[in-house]
Amino acid sequence: MQDHSNDQAGTAFRGQISLPDVVRSPWWELGRRLLAALTILVGTVLLVWFDKDGYVDGNDPKNIISFTDAIYYTTVTLSTTGYGDIAPVTDGARMINAFIITPARIAFLVLLIGTTLEVLASQGREMFRVSRWRKNMGHHVVVVGYGTKGRSAVETLVNNGLNRESVVIVDPSPVAVADAHADGLAIVSGDATRREVLRRAGVGEADQVIITTNRDDSNVLAALTVRQLNPDAWIVAAVKEQENAPLMRQSGANSVITSSDAVGRLLGLSSLSPTLGSVMEDLLTYGEGLEVAERDLLVSEVGKQPQQLPDQVISVVRDEKVYRYFDPVVTQLARGDRLIVVRPAKELPWAPRPGTHDEDTADEDA
Repeated sequence: MQDHSNDQAGTAFRGQISLPDVVRSPWWELGRRLLAALTILVGTVLLVWFDKDGYVDGNDPKNIISFTDAIYYTTVTLSTTGYGDIAPVTDGARMINAFIITPARIAFLVLLIGTTLEVLASQGREMFRVSRWRKNMGHHVVVVGYGTKGRSAVETLVNNGLNRESVVIVDPSPVAVADAHADGLAIVSGDATRREVLRRAGVGEADQVIITTNRDDSNVLAALTVRQLNPDAWIVAAVKEQENAPLMRQSGANSVITSSDAVGRLLGLSSLSPTLGSVMEDLLTYGEGLEVAERDLLVSEVGKQPQQLPDQVISVVRDEKVYRYFDPVVTQLARGDRLIVVRPAKELPWAPRPGTHDEDTADEDA
């Protein structure tokens, strides 16, 4: 089971009626329409047979219309061949041909020929789209589970500049399939603990994999499978219980988020201090107020203390290790450092955002 909350499972109600699309196999649709075409064929045969006295057969001196003649006339008429050897002669037969058999002929051709071309064309287009998608896929992000956590993770990535075409969802739920398609995302429907499903999602070529199902055991097994298929992928996984976090790391996850503990801490902070809770929620909400971001150190900032920068620096990343801004090791910022900062989500005249204007960065190789 994937994580799907009622308030996130679909679009917001806006007074409009939205009915679910019925998805059926194209071959089922073809069979249904062939049955309708056969019904038209049989109905026309019976119509001609019951009105056989209104027809003449130019090849039969006795002008007797047999049941075989009715079948023959129907097939050549509905297929628009029309040899003319059998023809209606009475007014009643001609009126029936004009107002019943002619519309039936049109319906027959639309059902038979049009539907066949539609099925073949739609399958061809879909195969072409999938083939083109696979060729362009690489260095993408795979998100396992498209519930509340998965959708929030994707929206955060997209809001920070990731193209939606670079995201692939893996989830067996029909609700997730509908949600992913509504959000413009490709999705592989299946169990992420199975190798073949992950291979179809291109896990072997993915840069990052986010695992967000609602079961810790499924997350652990998915992480193990992902790590076997791609030893170099950066895996971020969620667990519900803190006691499962070490197991998740042993399974290959680079970063583990304990969802229940995180929510519990936020609830506790909001209870102790409503204002502190609102600030924390502000930091976690993209595009408004404050945001937490990671950026490169600028050339003009080399040698300075973290407290002297315009941004509110909370941590410094040096040699793949994270130091708090007050740690003596990072008293002076050096080339190659990266900064974890709290900054305005949107730049204002009184609230600049250093590192977002193509400034020169202080890389070690520079």
